[in-house]
Amino acid sequence: MPENGTCASVINLRYQDGSEGSPSNPAKYKNQAYAQLRENCLRRGSLFVDSTFPPDNRSLGDLSSLKSWQEDEVEWLRPAEILKRQNNSSEPAFCVQGASRFDFGQGYVGNCWFLASISALTLQKRLLAQVVPMDQTFKNYAGIFHFRFWRFGQWVDVVIDDHLPTLNNQLLSVHCNGGNEFWVPLLEKAYAKVCGSYADMSAGLPSEACKDFTGGVAMMFQLREVHSAGHDVKLWNQLTNATECNSLICCGTAQKGDKLVNTVAHTGLVDAHAYSITGVTEVTYYGSKVRLVRIMNPWGKTEWNGKWSDKSDLWNSVSQADREKCFNRDNGEFWMELEDFCHYFLMMFICCENPNFLDGDTDTQWKCQIYDGKWVAGRSAGGNVNSSTFATNPQYRIQVTILDKDEKEDQNILISLMQKPEQGHRKKRHLNPVGLTLFKVCIRKFCLLNRR
Repeated sequence: MPENGTCASVINLRYQDGSEGSPSNPAKYKNQAYAQLRENCLRRGSLFVDSTFPPDNRSLGDLSSLKSWQEDEVEWLRPAEILKRQNNSSEPAFCVQGASRFDFGQGYVGNCWFLASISALTLQKRLLAQVVPMDQTFKNYAGIFHFRFWRFGQWVDVVIDDHLPTLNNQLLSVHCNGGNEFWVPLLEKAYAKVCGSYADMSAGLPSEACKDFTGGVAMMFQLREVHSAGHDVKLWNQLTNATECNSLICCGTAQKGDKLVNTVAHTGLVDAHAYSITGVTEVTYYGSKVRLVRIMNPWGKTEWNGKWSDKSDLWNSVSQADREKCFNRDNGEFWMELEDFCHYFLMMFICCENPNFLDGDTDTQWKCQIYDGKWVAGRSAGGNVNSSTFATNPQYRIQVTILDKDEKEDQNILISLMQKPEQGHRKKRHLNPVGLTLFKVCIRKFCLLNRR
């Protein structure tokens, strides 16, 4: 960052296609080259074992959902061995008939925020292919797989072996419903490696994973505040725009009481739980339009039981075409009216590659600019605006040179501040309070008259 009190132009750090850190050429996480490691294993006739994320309790971490005696019984098994232990004669498969939000269900790890993000990701096939290379199979097998995440300005390629934690011959964490499909447990392991351990994935916000799946702009909406302020129409428009802009959309319920416990309320909704939003629609009910939001529980079960739920009688009073939008099956997915959605859910998260979802202008091309720096104690960490040392904070001057006066709601600039964690475990990181203060600077043109 610049010297105290000075201004600097923002440096464009967008990675050119093909350069290291770009989507087509992600950086090697922990300096591990997938292709080279795989080729070495095939040449030696051995299966890959990842020494940087070993198949033992160090990578599992201290899971609060497991008792100490259960931790001692955790076995790390490769997919073929897992199927053999389960008396399943099928061959292990990476992905069968495409990736779907119905492929998996949550396990012992409290990472619903991450699984809700995966559910949203499956709806965006291009982004999914960026994160999950779909050319991976168990043929020409070497026990090695890889996945890609966007981490603080660059894409990284994360290599793992396929040892997965099991308890009583069942996958300890996320499991695929297909029996022999393993793309989700392997993806989860790669993200656990980035976080530090499986235990470090416990508790979080979907916006974190969505950001790592897209490298885009993430925004959070306090739903009850939006609804009480009478902004339902604006919220609906942004939801619709976000769906059209290929965004990842998730939401979450409030916790009940002082403890973060996933109790099931009388409504069928789970407290302190993350969900994905998989669609929006309008149906005609006795001549009036009703706005509905489709929501998915990453458990793969346990659904809302109120108005417009799978078994609601309201579906009998709409057209046949609208009735077909409702599927009465216990798969974790259900519809809710927008008003109920705002009442029973606490937060909504939208993450998109660009900010077009804000106003629905899908034609606008945004220029991404990133600047890396840090606050230094006693030098460039001046505190908030009420502090006498505030002026020592790094300062930047941004000038918008082109304004479209015909677009009254035109969004010209969006600023996002990210704080990088220290190296190590996600749950042990120390995040300092940070923020941005924006000032409008009016630039006037003066004409100097020289009298003689």
